[in-house]
Amino acid sequence: MTPETLAELIPGGADLEIAAAADGFTEIRVDRSRLIEVLRTLRDHPQLDCNLLLDICGVDYPDREHRFEAVYHLTSLATANRFRVTVPLAEDEPHLPSAYGLWKASDWFEREAWDLMGISFDGHPNLKRILTHEAFQGHALRKDYDPEKRWILTEAETMVPDWVDEESEDGDHFETQILNLGPSHPATHGTLRIVVRLDGEVITRAETEIGYLHRCFEKMSETHGWNEVIPYTDRLNYCSAMNNGVGYALTVERMLGIEAPPRAQVVRLILSEFSRLMDHAVCLGANLVDLGALTNFWYFFQPREEIYSLLEACAGGRLTVSYTRIGGLAHDVPQDFSERVRRLLEYIPKFIDDVDRLVTRNRIFRDRTEGVGVISAAEAVAWGWTGPCLRASGVPFDLRRELPYLGYENYEFDVPIATAGDCYARYLVRLEEMRQSLRIIRQAIERLPDGPVITDNHHVALPPKDKVYSEMEALIWHFKLIYEGIKVPAGAAYAATEGANGELGFYIVSDGSGHPYRVKVRPPCFAIFQAYPHMLEGHLVSDAVAILGSLNIIAGELDR
Repeated sequence: MTPETLAELIPGGADLEIAAAADGFTEIRVDRSRLIEVLRTLRDHPQLDCNLLLDICGVDYPDREHRFEAVYHLTSLATANRFRVTVPLAEDEPHLPSAYGLWKASDWFEREAWDLMGISFDGHPNLKRILTHEAFQGHALRKDYDPEKRWILTEAETMVPDWVDEESEDGDHFETQILNLGPSHPATHGTLRIVVRLDGEVITRAETEIGYLHRCFEKMSETHGWNEVIPYTDRLNYCSAMNNGVGYALTVERMLGIEAPPRAQVVRLILSEFSRLMDHAVCLGANLVDLGALTNFWYFFQPREEIYSLLEACAGGRLTVSYTRIGGLAHDVPQDFSERVRRLLEYIPKFIDDVDRLVTRNRIFRDRTEGVGVISAAEAVAWGWTGPCLRASGVPFDLRRELPYLGYENYEFDVPIATAGDCYARYLVRLEEMRQSLRIIRQAIERLPDGPVITDNHHVALPPKDKVYSEMEALIWHFKLIYEGIKVPAGAAYAATEGANGELGFYIVSDGSGHPYRVKVRPPCFAIFQAYPHMLEGHLVSDAVAILGSLNIIAGELDR
C-alpha cells in the first residue's frame, strides 16, 4: 500500500509522516495523542484490516531530544500488508495509552516494554515486570543501565497475583485453594510457574510467571559483532536452532541489500525444514509423555537423532549449530549431503505413520485432548497467535506462503489447518506439517545447485584464504572485517520467518557501527503463552498439562 493511499484512509492522515520503508513495511510516525486513533483505524478500516499485532518494541536514543521510541508492528492476515507505527517519547514522559482494548496481544508486549525499557502504558490491566523479577531495579535495555548490576530475589518478594487474597465467589467452599503449578512440576520443565485458584479440581483463576531462563539476548547482541550474534540466536528455540539463525541473517541481509547465493538458500531451506520436523517431533513426543504415553517420546527421538547427525556433518554442532552466516553459510555441506538427505526422506515417514496409527485414533488420547483448550480463530488472532496454533484454529496464515523467502514460492506444499482450535487439532496440524516438510525437502534436494555458499561481497564475508595470502586487496578486506566487523548501514528493518512455533521476527536497528544498536526478537510462543492462563479457566488441573504441551512453549525463545 502506498503512503498516499494510506494517508487518505486515516483521518487527518495528511498531517502524519508516512513513508514506504525498505523492508516492505509502510511506516507511520505519530504523536502520542493520536496513537490509539491511528491504531484503531489500521485495525478497523476494511481496506487495512490489521487484525494481528505482531510486536511492540522500545528503542533508547539517549542523545536525542525524544529519548525513546515505541515501535508497533502490525499485519493484515487477509492481505499480508504490514505497517510500522513509531511514537517518539520524551525522557521525562515515557508513557503511552495502552492498546489492550484493541488487541489482547498488547498485554505482554506492553509489559515487556515497561520492564526492559521503562515505557509505561496508561490503562494497562496488569502493568508489572515480566522477564525480570519484582525485586529488580531499573530497566535493563536502557543504554545507561549497568549490565553488571545484580538484584537478588527473596522469598518475600516472589510474585503473588493480586487476586490471591481476594475471596472467590464460592469463598466458603472448603475445597477452594491456591496452588503453584510449576516451576518444579515435570510438565513445566523448571522454567514456567502458574499460580492457580482451584475449586476442587477445576481451575477458576490463573496467572503465569516467566523469566526463569532469561539471558537478555537483546542486551548481549548490542556488544557483539553482527555475525557473533548468531550463536545467541541458536539458543532461542534450541529445538530448531537453524531456523533462528536463518531469520536473523535474512534481516541483516535485507539491511545490507544483499542475498545469499542460490546454493546457500536451498541448503538453508532444507535444514530449516528438517529443523521444523524435528521441533514438531519433540513437541508431540513431550506432550504425549506428559499425558502418560511414553512410547512416542522415545520413538520420535530416533529420527530426531538422525537429523542431528546431518546437522553435525554440516555444521560440527548438533543442538546449537551456528551454521548460518550473514551472506550465506559458514562453509559448504559435506560431499554426501544429498545422499544423507535422501536417506532421511526414506527413513522418517515410517516414524510419522506409526505414531499416527498409535495415537490419532487412540481413545484415551482423544478424551484428553478433544474439546480441551479450545480457542476460536478470532481469539487466537486477538492474542497475536501465529504458526501451527493459529492454523489449528482455522486461520490458514503461513509466512512461507504469504510472504515467501528462500524461494518458498517455487515449491509445492499444503498449509494444514484444522477448525476445532483444541489440543487435538494442534496435534493434527503439527503431524501433517511434518509430512509437508518432507515434501518440500524432496523438491529442494532435486534442485540443489552447485556454486558458492557465501556472498563474494567482501564488505560482508571474508575473502578466500588463498587470496588473502596472495593478494593485497584480499588481505586488507580480511583485516578490516576481523578488526572492524561488518558495517551495516544506519537504519532499521524487520524480517520474519515461519519458525516451528510461528512468526519468528527480528526488528534490528543499526547505527552504522560493527555491531547492532538494537535487536528486538519477536518470539512466537511469547504471544501464544500469554493466552494460557485465560485458557485454563474452567478446566481441570490435568487439562492444564495437555494444553501447555499443545502450545509448545520453548523457554529459551519465550524468555530470551
